[in-house]
Amino acid sequence: MKAIVLAGGKGRRLEPYTRIIPKPLMPIGDMPILEVLLRQMKRAGINDVVLTVGYLADYMKLFFQDGKRLGMKISYSHESKPLGTAGPLALVDGLDETFLVTNGDVLTTLDLRKLIEFHKASNAVATISTHKRKISIDLGVIMPGDDHRITGYIEKPTYDYQVSMGIYVFEPRVLNYITRDEYLDFPTLVQQLLAAGEKVCSFPFGGYWQDLGRPDDYERASLDFEQMRSQFLPEEQH
Repeated sequence: MKAIVLAGGKGRRLEPYTRIIPKPLMPIGDMPILEVLLRQMKRAGINDVVLTVGYLADYMKLFFQDGKRLGMKISYSHESKPLGTAGPLALVDGLDETFLVTNGDVLTTLDLRKLIEFHKASNAVATISTHKRKISIDLGVIMPGDDHRITGYIEKPTYDYQVSMGIYVFEPRVLNYITRDEYLDFPTLVQQLLAAGEKVCSFPFGGYWQDLGRPDDYERASLDFEQMRSQFLPEEQH
């Protein structure tokens, strides 16, 4: 099975670190965050990985090379212009079977093998791994009505959402919805799939998940990795 890792973004929310280091190479413990993810892929039986690269691509190629150090086959797909999160998939050759797609900055204990098994059993064209997040509004929320009347008042509400973890499993026909060399993000792709009547499933996951979106996220993930390393990389214990 082939996996595509989206590793071409500039990671602006993680500046100033990402001005000189591509976000997937940000260190977590003694290795880059992407290496943790690649080791998890290998444990799930995935040995063929394509990194979609753009920003600071030479650093990515220099570090991971052809993947032999990790016992994997790693190749590269270069986007000459920003293509969003879904657009780069159209540049990857050989996606003729079920394939995994993930962001390059995800730290999670998700069992990728179980995600893939769920997807195949669901007969969906796409499966999105999801995680529950609480969003707290630290203000009183006013419910306005006509003529400036207030119809409700909620003090500091909390809302629960299922959010995308940035890890997906796709069937090859999703490529029919992606135009080569055109910008496309995953939310738009999913909306197109739904509009076309395609089956899209979610895979809810209640374990650990953190992306490296902002500096405080990165600091939290670094600390969690040190404290929970055996949960992220259990093969190191053998």
